[in-house]
Amino acid sequence: MDIVIDGPVLVLAGDFDVRSTFQVRNALYDLLATYDDVVVDLAGVTAVDMTALKVLAAATRRTAQEGRHLTLRGCCPAVRRMLHLTRLARVVEVERVSA
Repeated sequence: MDIVIDGPVLVLAGDFDVRSTFQVRNALYDLLATYDDVVVDLAGVTAVDMTALKVLAAATRRTAQEGRHLTLRGCCPAVRRMLHLTRLARVVEVERVSA
């Protein structure tokens, strides 16, 4: 998993799974300590598992409780499918794609 921080944007590439959740969680919470609104760019993510989605859901809940926002950007069809199958699509905020 490649992790790049670009201002308030966390850019991820590769497989986002149980092996990378610790690194992603640390990077995400570091950003959330600095910025009120954070975007997680998943355009380069090729695979995602339930553990990874739970990290995003927990961070989303925490930011919402604090009156801040965490938005997912660039969700490929596989990520969107997992969000819907796990019903986490109701919890996380996914950036709308303009046509």
